[in-house]
Amino acid sequence: MTLPAPLLTQLLTLLAAIAGGFLFSLLHVPLAWMIGAMFGTAALSWTRPVQVPAVARPTALILIGLSFGQTFSGPVLEALLGELPVIVIAAFLSIGAGIATVPIFTRMAGLDAKAGFFSTIPGGVVVMAVLAQRAGAPIQTVTLAQTMRVLVVVLIMPPLLTAFAPRGGSGAFLAPHVAVEALGLAGMIAAGVLAALVLRRAGLANPWMIGPCLLAISASAFGLLPSGVPHWMVDAAQIGMGAALGQRMTLEFLLSSKRLMRASILSSVALSAACMAMAVGLAWIAGLPAGAVMVGMAPGGMPEMGVTAQTLGIAVPLVLGFHLARTLLCSFLLEPIFGLLVRLRLFTPGPAA
Repeated sequence: MTLPAPLLTQLLTLLAAIAGGFLFSLLHVPLAWMIGAMFGTAALSWTRPVQVPAVARPTALILIGLSFGQTFSGPVLEALLGELPVIVIAAFLSIGAGIATVPIFTRMAGLDAKAGFFSTIPGGVVVMAVLAQRAGAPIQTVTLAQTMRVLVVVLIMPPLLTAFAPRGGSGAFLAPHVAVEALGLAGMIAAGVLAALVLRRAGLANPWMIGPCLLAISASAFGLLPSGVPHWMVDAAQIGMGAALGQRMTLEFLLSSKRLMRASILSSVALSAACMAMAVGLAWIAGLPAGAVMVGMAPGGMPEMGVTAQTLGIAVPLVLGFHLARTLLCSFLLEPIFGLLVRLRLFTPGPAA
């Protein structure tokens, strides 16, 4: 019996992703299942077509959202709200670092300031693509640059944090472990899907993670969580997310704009270094765990950095608080900020010199 070509392609892609994740887990690479799946899928894409089912990433994000949400017990949520001023300051600092990186990116990429602005600010791939479209910036350029930034951060942050980030000090942001109950877990997943669909219909960016996460946060905060999310599901979700990233890393994608790729990589490294330096200082001033603040201020995507925190045993609620604040501020303030910078003649929205 011969499998249909699309199904065979999806099966081979899945096998390559699982093999990559398993190999990287044997090598004890941080964030092994996500990074390994990404490399396994990318390597396969260089020799033959790859295809990740359209439901893979949404399904992975639903499981990740539920897993993240279960870490928000009542005391953890109270401790998190107490640090809200620091979280908001960190969000503004991260956005400011992104703005400072714009001239580096535009000069290297040969783009105008508008394209550079929405390509560089770490607000999330989906959010920045939506804002770019609204502002009349080139969506394909912004999406490629933002995707490269996430890839760079996913690759460099976990090893650096494993090697250098101090541990400890996260006790106030750690919730008790919740036992896995099969019926409760099934109900949670069904409710998570419904919450995601509701937010998607409302037009919210990234509803697949935020909807289930908010649902699990509400249940956990009131002690009504019916089940925990097992580790193997989180690993499977990492494979889905890694494969979704890896399928974009085709040779055509990597070679389509070498100048833009180079600018994205180097500016992402510079932005990461700036955010890490500020995170260490802010953690020291606020008395917060440095590792959590570093992951929270890292210019990666919220799902990827949340998984990084969970894998490394860093306070997930605190990390998510930093990323959620930055995402919300970007959603509401980036367009007015860009207009202000243009009026002050700090940015010129014409072609780059």
